[in-house]
Amino acid sequence: MSQTYLINQATFQQYEDISINVKPERLNVFIKKAQELDLKLFLGYAFYYDLIKNCNTDGSLKNDAPEVYTRLLTGCEYTDRNGHKIIYDGLAPAMVYFTLARFVEADAVRYSTTGPVLKSHDNAQAIPLTDIVKLVQQYRSIANAHVNEIEKFLWDNQSDYPLWQFDERNKTARQPGPRIRAVDKTDQNYPSEDFNASLYTLINGYG
Repeated sequence: MSQTYLINQATFQQYEDISINVKPERLNVFIKKAQELDLKLFLGYAFYYDLIKNCNTDGSLKNDAPEVYTRLLTGCEYTDRNGHKIIYDGLAPAMVYFTLARFVEADAVRYSTTGPVLKSHDNAQAIPLTDIVKLVQQYRSIANAHVNEIEKFLWDNQSDYPLWQFDERNKTARQPGPRIRAVDKTDQNYPSEDFNASLYTLINGYG
């Protein structure tokens, strides 16, 4: 069965600049993980698989897909339960930042014959592990903020999405912070002055 990817490398350019050196097939590894370990957890198995069933392998919706999936996937303007006009951005922003968090976290480590080692570059200095932790946490926080918007959209349009069953355990199971262990987590929410430069190098220079 062919793998369906809800986003692709071009999608990222709408939110973050990523290096052209990042190969699409490598990025797809983390898109798949974000879909199956983050998005599926939130949507629930039945709802997630029904969405995927109505998508082509490139993430576009099939011609006979229900209109409600177009709104869910690509976003729309709708009226919420309180009568307010809401602009909903779709699934892409959450997927982008969940993917980036997983990519950055995994890309910092390489596996050698003697075990895991930190990645290094010939023409650049690798950013400190503590800054990688901060970046992963930052991306996951952004992703979860977008998931909250998805959740509101689904609550406000619950009759259109009967397969979605809210589960508080799914919400609390989302990992808002880093999963790298045994590092100094002091001041994680306030990066150092040189953090932006390190971030630029990581995203734009050496994917």
